[in-house]
Amino acid sequence: MAQSSMLHIRIDDETKTQATEALAAMGLSMSDAVRIFLKRVVNDQAFPLELKVPNAETRAAMEEARAMMKARQARFESTDALFDALERAR
Repeated sequence: MAQSSMLHIRIDDETKTQATEALAAMGLSMSDAVRIFLKRVVNDQAFPLELKVPNAETRAAMEEARAMMKARQARFESTDALFDALERAR
């Protein structure tokens, strides 16, 4: 593993609190976010795209997927049932 260094940044308390809450909603810590940000800057040689907190519909879908994985069950009995549902939704 590469040697690591400590990075200290200054930010106002309100911004830190709000950012911590938003990142937690994405499943990230402040350190994770800074590490991802810096890796993207290095890899892309550009300012990275922003991450956003998922909207209510996306969060519900994520929770449903987690519950399905935990229960080891699928929403559809077969691929045909999945494709039929997709066709009906069009």
